Amino acid sequence: MFGTREGAHYLGEGHCRFSVWAPHHKSVEVHLIDEDSFFPMREEKKGHFLLEIEGVRPQDLYTYRVDGARQLPDPTSLHQPYGVHGPSAVVDTRRFCWQDHEWSGIDWEDLIIYQLHVGTFTPEGTLDAIISQLPYLSSLGITAIQLMPVAQFAGTRNWGYDGVFPYAVQDSYGGPAALQRLVNACHEQGLAIFLDVVYNHLGPEGNVLPQYGPYFSDKYCGPWGRALNFDGPHSDEVRRYFVNNAIHWVRDFHVDGLRLDAIHGVFDQSAVPFLQELTKEVRCVAHTNRRRVWVIAESDLNDPRVLLPASDQGLGMDGQWNDDFHHALHAVLTGESDGYYRDFGQIEHIRQALDCGYVYSGQYSPYRQRRHGAPLGPDLCRRLVVFSQNHDQVGNRQQGERLAELVSQEKYYLAAGAVLLSPFVPLLFMGEEYGEKAPFLYFTSHSDDELIERVRQGRQREFSDFSWPGDTPDPQATETFRRSCLRLPHGHKERDQSKCLQLYRSLVAWRSYLRPLRAQVSVGGDPQMHIWLRFRRDEQDFFLILNYVPERLAVTFPPGRWQKRLDTSNDSWPLPPGKKGDRFVFDSERVEGYSLQLYEKMGGTDPA
Repeated sequence: MFGTREGAHYLGEGHCRFSVWAPHHKSVEVHLIDEDSFFPMREEKKGHFLLEIEGVRPQDLYTYRVDGARQLPDPTSLHQPYGVHGPSAVVDTRRFCWQDHEWSGIDWEDLIIYQLHVGTFTPEGTLDAIISQLPYLSSLGITAIQLMPVAQFAGTRNWGYDGVFPYAVQDSYGGPAALQRLVNACHEQGLAIFLDVVYNHLGPEGNVLPQYGPYFSDKYCGPWGRALNFDGPHSDEVRRYFVNNAIHWVRDFHVDGLRLDAIHGVFDQSAVPFLQELTKEVRCVAHTNRRRVWVIAESDLNDPRVLLPASDQGLGMDGQWNDDFHHALHAVLTGESDGYYRDFGQIEHIRQALDCGYVYSGQYSPYRQRRHGAPLGPDLCRRLVVFSQNHDQVGNRQQGERLAELVSQEKYYLAAGAVLLSPFVPLLFMGEEYGEKAPFLYFTSHSDDELIERVRQGRQREFSDFSWPGDTPDPQATETFRRSCLRLPHGHKERDQSKCLQLYRSLVAWRSYLRPLRAQVSVGGDPQMHIWLRFRRDEQDFFLILNYVPERLAVTFPPGRWQKRLDTSNDSWPLPPGKKGDRFVFDSERVEGYSLQLYEKMGGTDPA
């Protein structure tokens, strides 16, 4: 059932098989636009139409004519060269000459993820333009890049979460061939590549799925309107459509992981949940191709079932973004207490996040005005992804300020260390490694005036819980997009000489040396001032101190002789032994305000 190719499947030698699920219609025809020819499809089973045609070539344009009247793009289109309102194009995904036959992926413990938005990451704003930046990311120590959604959306400017053709690669980014080139280049560079995918809603402009069948639910309504139909009548076919979409990215584009957007917006009461089924099928494809492929969820539910295996009635996902970690860190460093930040603001909250993963694991949440979450357990904690910035936490601020605009340099460095030396998988948001200060704002390029106004008003309502000053930038304005582009060109001398970038390089190198996800970790500290973490593995023993107050602190060390290896309050940052760079030894055991210090025990670790 799963993995069957639908849409226009090019078979080679001029043969193409067209298939579409259209239960709302009695007849469907393929319209080959260049020939202006119509070919009636046969109904194989209820609602499924199929036809194989000779004389078709890649890039030929086509539509489906339903009931002899309206013409629509293919809901499983792989390419929309003229946008969401234009015809679909035949694509031969097999034509690409892959060079990654020896590639098997990246271990979970070795992931250091770099999230980027294709349109704002480079001046060109294309997938191909990213390729020239891969050596820079690799030299930084990044092991995986994560693209914000690339599924075809309306216009040329969008975060990507308004995609309406889940199988098609955004044409203004370069289309499907460009994504294949980027994935291949990443693997040649030793980098994994993840895609952000959206299975909780589709965008408002150009969405043709409801015109074909019951893709949307009559029972549920989410934050973005009607939810997708994963448990109602005809939901088997809807689930198949989206599970096959996940398989499509892994099989045909060789991606190494999927980040599933806002799964708390996926409504499903079936005995075998859609998300559990999707994760299982992706694993099967990965196993068949002898590759590591990771499925990571975004969820604000603090629900361990996301990560529990299916045998324990969980969804069985490999990882989950941890908003609690971000909120705890952000609230302490900025002092903000509006909106969901009212649940945080104490150093103890950061300690809880570092120790337990979730801060709220059943306690009362003042923001939600109810109990929230459940305990995660120590083994599942290692499956969390943490960050001090990402597209949501920056872009969903009214002015899109990055953390570098909100806190001092000392606090910024402390945040970087807290993420990169944490016992979780770290994620960086593009530009943070050199202290980028360009905002990341919400932007669109819709063509419908009524929709544009609704988006403007909706954006304003989103900030009602926050007391941020000023007017909300117009999402539709070209200037809003331009302001969101990275300011420092990659390879620019000023960026490469950035002290911030030097620190990030050092922190990433130390993370690779520490390998915290392979270590025994203990957490403690003073809930009013500082937090310490101790990493013990084999013969290594490290003691990490994070000071979250402005005063210098004297910290009691575990027994033994300790040498300082890293201090964010210094002007230079050493690399680990065996790396290029100096190795400093310090005697001081006092920790400067808003700083991080890393110590190594001389003579190896004590028995646990």
